[in-house]
Amino acid sequence: MATAKATGAESAAAPVHRIPDVPEVILYSHSSLFYWWPVWALGFAFALLTWFQGEKVVIEGREYLFHPSKNLGVVYTVIFALIIVLTNITLRGLVSVVVIIGALFVTVLFAYLGWWEEIIAMLPYLGIYMNLGFYVFFSTAVFLVWAVAFFLFDRMEFWRIRPGQMTFERLVGTGERSYDTRGLVFEKQPSDFFRHWILGLGSGDLRIVTSGGHQEEIYVPNVLFVSHKVQEIQRLIAIKPTDAHEQVVTAGAPD
Repeated sequence: MATAKATGAESAAAPVHRIPDVPEVILYSHSSLFYWWPVWALGFAFALLTWFQGEKVVIEGREYLFHPSKNLGVVYTVIFALIIVLTNITLRGLVSVVVIIGALFVTVLFAYLGWWEEIIAMLPYLGIYMNLGFYVFFSTAVFLVWAVAFFLFDRMEFWRIRPGQMTFERLVGTGERSYDTRGLVFEKQPSDFFRHWILGLGSGDLRIVTSGGHQEEIYVPNVLFVSHKVQEIQRLIAIKPTDAHEQVVTAGAPD
């Protein structure tokens, strides 16, 4: 009995060291559909306005709820068109800022000179009215497609960066690739101000150049929080692989 108790005491006192988690950064390349969130967000907002402020209109014996102001339909159509254009045309760096400032300047100038009223007066039949059903149905459809793309399909492939190694992985299928982080160059591409900062909330594009005899240039677009990701990656690739793991000691082994 005494021997058993002593053995148990020694086992309890013996240190047990666990393998620490290896630090890593995961990069997801999102599709341009991510920038379409204002379409469904604004649609739901206008649906609420139509629900609370709408007026009933009878069409072919059935009642439909419309907002009395034509501004909602015009604004929604313009925003939808801008999202389509600006998510398919890349304006980087100073060019994007100049285009946006120029558009705002023209808009404010026309308003100051009173030209918008004259333009609208020339188009007396210009009126875009959308009922509650349109806002709810269309916004829900866009949101479902956006959510499936953002939370599922965009995460099927990703880049995993660890000290000493970068791998390209797929959740479905094969074809994993691995790269040595020594000599890797991570470059943040110039930002498209409207797409990356206004719609993307700090997203951006990355350019990765590998080292070695078979140099490869990798383009990873639409990475969320790209500036923070680049800082974390630079910190990881500066760590030697042997520094990322502590020595493993089994129970009862000497320190």
